[in-house]
Amino acid sequence: MEVRRFKFLAGAAMPDSSAVAVEVEIEMDQKRQKFKEAPAPPPFPRDCVNAVENCEDFENPRREFPKFGMASACGRRRDMEDAVAIHPSFCTELHYYAVYDGHGCSHVATKCRERLHELVKEELGKREAREEWEIAMERSFRRMDNEVISWPSNGGADLNVDCRCELQTPECDAVGSTAVVAIVTPDKIIVANCGDSRAVLCRSGKAISLSSDHKVNVRYIPDRPDELNRIQEAGGRVIYWEGPRVLGVLAMSRAIGDNYLKPYVSCEPEVTITDRRAGDECLILASDGLWDVVSNDTACGVARMCLRGKFRSPFSSEAERGGGGIENSDKACSYASMLLTKLALARHTTDNVSVVVVDLRRNT
Repeated sequence: MEVRRFKFLAGAAMPDSSAVAVEVEIEMDQKRQKFKEAPAPPPFPRDCVNAVENCEDFENPRREFPKFGMASACGRRRDMEDAVAIHPSFCTELHYYAVYDGHGCSHVATKCRERLHELVKEELGKREAREEWEIAMERSFRRMDNEVISWPSNGGADLNVDCRCELQTPECDAVGSTAVVAIVTPDKIIVANCGDSRAVLCRSGKAISLSSDHKVNVRYIPDRPDELNRIQEAGGRVIYWEGPRVLGVLAMSRAIGDNYLKPYVSCEPEVTITDRRAGDECLILASDGLWDVVSNDTACGVARMCLRGKFRSPFSSEAERGGGGIENSDKACSYASMLLTKLALARHTTDNVSVVVVDLRRNT
């Protein structure tokens, strides 16, 4: 079997201004199957195919969309609880990208994938000006939270339920999901985050985090004392049980769902609005299965070299299809997302991994 080892070496000053250099080595082992017989990289999920095919103005050849790619892997977990939503032009000149990382079960992340973009669109329609992004995103997340909390009462009738909790109470009250949502406009990037998934912008070779993790972790407490104070002021406690957790249960301080941990765990997103610039190269959205083992700088270094064609994809058939044969998906973005997913797995991430890469370069 051909074993592909990814070595990521920090570079202080690279000719291409990249913070990271990537070397790909191939070793042959004649006692195993050849690499071409190995399982293919994760395909573009059907739910994302539907999201693209059903979006507004998708078939308009004059409409331009940002190029994108995505990849997901179950990893070492028993079940896949991540979900991804991609909706180019879900509103006029607005493009929606999101990663949801479920915990306890998959149905809250699945529900977010099916509904949150619709709620955002409805809220934007109510606003007199689209500049009221923070209000629109907060209301959308709150409505999403209310829906997933009340959803079990009708047995999840609006979606085929195939999950281990089967929407049974009290198990269902212990289910939730992170949500990191990015809306790309011609001149801005709006990110709403709730939980420990993350959005990172690669600008002129530098990694810029567009979201702040809501983790109840000793490493983050000095940076986010407000989250710890908010939990304590609401009457909650952070208890160390295999790590710091809200009431000894949940390792994050914000999430959609988790009814039994309210009001300590909040569904309110933190919203950032970033002006787009000429140096913007790509946007990376991913679940913590990536960020737990790959730094922002490394992720941006990998993605930007894929977009610049610094090395050829070994998954040529998959990359040429751009991740499922979707018109708007792009082989370079798809390869970047696949490579980042494989890097996380190679570094022994213990969680599901989902990665979305969006090309922000102008006229590409």
